[in-house]
Amino acid sequence: MGGSEIRRNMPLFSIGIVMQLTDLTARQIRYYEEHELISPARTEGNKRLFSLNDIDKLLEIKDLIDQGVNMAGIKKIFNVKQEADMSAAEKKQAEKTRRDLSDADLRKLLRKELLQAGRFNRSTDRGDMSRFFH
Repeated sequence: MGGSEIRRNMPLFSIGIVMQLTDLTARQIRYYEEHELISPARTEGNKRLFSLNDIDKLLEIKDLIDQGVNMAGIKKIFNVKQEADMSAAEKKQAEKTRRDLSDADLRKLLRKELLQAGRFNRSTDRGDMSRFFH
């Protein structure tokens, strides 16, 4: 999770503010929470605190309802999205692993290239290339 993602997950907003931002009633917001479409944090006084991500989701739910999608449909859409997000995260992780490998390979190749360039005395400015090697 990147820095901005963590910020988007920070529970900052009271239900009053969320109602203003989304034009939803407290009852609707609680209903979506019961259906586990959002899961706001709770203060020690048990007040709900919502994150930017929660607000995004509520706006999305509202759009879908306006389009005539029912709760079952909304849940399905959210589940599919969540799975897509999960696999996107896994893909990113796999990509990163692959990239780490190729960086190492690249350094090996560069080093070999340099050694050969030195051997054949091609005009390579080796000082400049040194920043590629740690």
